[in-house]
Amino acid sequence: MSTGLIVAIVVIALIVIALLVMLPRMRAARRRKQAERELRSRRETVAGEHRQAAIERENQAELAEQRARDAQLAAERERAEATRRREQASMHERGLADDELIEDSERDRFADVSGPDRTGAEREGRFERTHTDDTTPEERDERSRWDGTTDERDEHFERAGTDSTPGERSRITDDVRDSERSRRT
Repeated sequence: MSTGLIVAIVVIALIVIALLVMLPRMRAARRRKQAERELRSRRETVAGEHRQAAIERENQAELAEQRARDAQLAAERERAEATRRREQASMHERGLADDELIEDSERDRFADVSGPDRTGAEREGRFERTHTDDTTPEERDERSRWDGTTDERDEHFERAGTDSTPGERSRITDDVRDSERSRRT
């Protein structure tokens, strides 16, 4: 055998041994890279799903906040309506909104009983109810001539130089106090 052949056999043997040693390492490296790619792909997929879920949750949160604002506005509207109704009830109880209950054709029929709750003196007839219509003093005088009544109260207050009776003043003060109490509650 020649030395060239022996050198070739040794080189081939070393290559085979190197391949036998390197082949498992190369397979392991290839598996590791494949596992890394697969793991990276799974990470990206899961991260994308989480991002999508986060976006959906944010949208749901914004929608819930909008509903809460709408509910708050609705509650405020309801509160305002309740307050308005309470004020209206108070006005009707005190007789300050009788004009809403009486039609124009019925004004004469309810003229003596409509208006603010009258004090005891007014109920007994010591004071007449104030004029709430838009008539002038001359028209009231003309009307009193036709129906036989006179407006002595106007004459009395023209002499005294005041616009209201003492009973009316206390009633106005009581009305203001009542309205302040109803606002507090």
